[in-house]
Amino acid sequence: MPNNQTKRLAHGAMMIALFTILIAIAIYVPVLNLIAMLFAPLPLAWYSAKYDRSSSVLVAVLGCIIPFFFGGLLALPFSLIFAAIGVVMGDALRLKRSKVFLLMSTGVTILIIFAIEYLISIKMLETDFIKRFMEFMRENYSQAMTLSESLNGKQSAITAEKMNVMFETMETVIPASITLGVFLFAFIIITINLPLLKRFGVNVPKFSAFKDMRLPRAVLWYYLIVLSINLFLSPEPGTALFVICLNFSIVLWILLTLQGISFVHFCLDAYGSPSFLKVLITIMAIPLYSYFVLIGIVDLGFDIRSFVKGKIQK
Repeated sequence: MPNNQTKRLAHGAMMIALFTILIAIAIYVPVLNLIAMLFAPLPLAWYSAKYDRSSSVLVAVLGCIIPFFFGGLLALPFSLIFAAIGVVMGDALRLKRSKVFLLMSTGVTILIIFAIEYLISIKMLETDFIKRFMEFMRENYSQAMTLSESLNGKQSAITAEKMNVMFETMETVIPASITLGVFLFAFIIITINLPLLKRFGVNVPKFSAFKDMRLPRAVLWYYLIVLSINLFLSPEPGTALFVICLNFSIVLWILLTLQGISFVHFCLDAYGSPSFLKVLITIMAIPLYSYFVLIGIVDLGFDIRSFVKGKIQK
C-alpha cells in the first residue's frame, strides 16, 4: 500500500511538471505553442486513465495552480481547459467507454469550460473577446477594401451595406461555429493523443470505419422540426427564434452531409471501387452539400444499406 501511494504521488508530480512545461510552451513559445496545445492534455489523460477520479481531479487542480505563478491570469484559462480535457479523456479510458462517448464528453467539457470563461470575462473583466474579435475583423476588412479601392481606382463590388449584412450573419452563426470548432478540436486532440496513450500501456477504443457511420435517428427528427419552424413560422431575422433555428440548421446540415458522404463511401466500398473515388466524392460534397444532405436524410430514414447489400449479393 505505501509503495502504491508513493508511486501514485511520484507519477502525479511528474505529470504536473510535464503539464506545466507544455502550458508554458503554449503561452510563451511561438510556432511550438500550437504543437504544445495539442499535447497538453496528454499527461493528465495518462494519469487519469491509471488512477481514480479523486486523485486525477486533485492533480488537475494542482496542474492549474502552478502555471498561474509564472503565467498569471493568462495561464489560467489555458491550463483549465486542457486540464479538464485530460481528466475527462483519462476517466473515459479508465472506464473503458467508446470512442464516440470520448469525443462527445471531451467536446461538451470544452464547451462548458469555454462558456464559463466567457461569462467570467464579461462579468468580472468586462471584456467581450468575441465582440472585440468581430470588431477587429470588421475594421481590418474595411481597411482592406479602402486600400484596394485606392490602388485599383475602382469602387469595390462589396458595398458597406453588403458588408454589414455579411458580418451580422457571421455574428448570428457564432454559436454554431464555436460548437463545430470545439468538436473538431476535440477530435484532433483525441486522434493525436490516443496512439501515444496506447504506447504508454493504456487500452484505447477505436472508431468504426467512416463508411459504417450511423448518426442517431433523432438527428433526422431535429432536422424536420427546424425545417417545419422555418417553413411555417418563418422567424424574423434578428429574433431569438431565428438565431436558434439558423445555428441548429448549420450543425444539422453538416451532420447530414457527413452521413450522406458515409453512405456513398459504403456503396463505393461494397462495389469494390478504387480509393481515389472516395476522395473525389468527399471533395465534391463541399459544393454539392445539399444533395448529400438529401442522401443523408434518406440513409437515416430508410434502411437502404440492406437494400444495397442485397443487390450486391444477388
